[in-house]
Amino acid sequence: MSRALTGFLGAVLEAWQELRVHRTRVLLSLIGVAVAVCSLTTVVALGAIVQQANQELSERSSGRPATLYVSAYATDGSTIDAEALDRAWDETVARYGIDYASRVVSSGQSIPFVTGVVQVGTQAVDQPYGEMHRVRISEGHWFSTADEQALAPALVVNSVFWERLGRPDLATHPTVTLGGEKGATAVVVGVTPAATYETEPSMFMLASQLATVQAAQPAADPSADPYSGFGGGQTQYEMWIPPELAEPLLAAVQRDIQAALGDGAQVDVYRQDYAQYGDDPFLVTKLVVGGIAVLVLLLGALGLVNIALVTVKQRVREIGIRRSFGATAGRVFFAVMMESVVATVAAGVVGVMAAVLLVQSPIVHDVVGQGMVTDFPPFPVEAALLGLAAATGVGALAGLLPALVAVRVKVIDAIRY
Repeated sequence: MSRALTGFLGAVLEAWQELRVHRTRVLLSLIGVAVAVCSLTTVVALGAIVQQANQELSERSSGRPATLYVSAYATDGSTIDAEALDRAWDETVARYGIDYASRVVSSGQSIPFVTGVVQVGTQAVDQPYGEMHRVRISEGHWFSTADEQALAPALVVNSVFWERLGRPDLATHPTVTLGGEKGATAVVVGVTPAATYETEPSMFMLASQLATVQAAQPAADPSADPYSGFGGGQTQYEMWIPPELAEPLLAAVQRDIQAALGDGAQVDVYRQDYAQYGDDPFLVTKLVVGGIAVLVLLLGALGLVNIALVTVKQRVREIGIRRSFGATAGRVFFAVMMESVVATVAAGVVGVMAAVLLVQSPIVHDVVGQGMVTDFPPFPVEAALLGLAAATGVGALAGLLPALVAVRVKVIDAIRY
């Protein structure tokens, strides 16, 4: 064992010395290999960031895996009893010990700004919704337990809303009036960054507080205001559960809520999060770019093969002398191949280091993430290992042909050379 290890280390050191002697010849080829390894490693690493960005974007719209959606409606066209539905929902959540569950209600509130009163689209949710949908907060905070118990409704507004208020310091507890000049007073506690396409104000508020506000407001005409009312068919219910429990819980939740509401109601429970499909939407892109990187890697290896063949031709006399002093064909084969392997591994290390610096740079994070990624993944170890493995494999392929040529050198021909 020790003899084999010593022989291996000796071959590596010998290969390194030969590379130092012929460094000018192999430098350009090794640059190509390093660039190709950097490209291959960067593609894999960026793929992880892009996938994370896609996952977070999907989770903000449809929830984290696995999110179950529950809705109910009356089969005879009438309105479901909102209190009965809420009660059935609360009992089901408590029965199965679900920590992350939220009601979601689309509503609208009249907000007086300096430029006039604007009907602001409102999502009324429960406190766990922020974690379930990765809601980003740029100023202030998401709803807390203290906000739920406060007498004044709490609001989390988008940056467009905040800009129209004049960007007040949230530490001063800025207030707005809900439902017109004589409506309820609400406190802004947080700000979410608005996407580039968002030009209108929007806000979140707690579902229980919205119900209280709407109960205190005059009855609205549903035909005039599509957001009027709370509960019934407009209320959506969501729960975030472990993916492995999605199928059994889906059936159990549907059965329990259906039993609580009776035969006159139809209960639907379904998943919409991205993980239910099990496909990688960026798989084709990663394969295409990865294939291009492999092609560049092979071109770099081709140049290294040509240089290695020229070098072996010039070392025929040296190889013949080694054979005459007892060097076996296997030792010569291994020594010549190791020169290419050591060279490409060294180039691969440089390429991986360059990829790490590139992928982890703040500029790349800003460009790739587009401000949508909150949890940037660390540089994937598998990407670095793939780059080094590719460099080693290319070195072995590049060294195979020169090593075979070296083994076929005859001692008598080498001495005459």
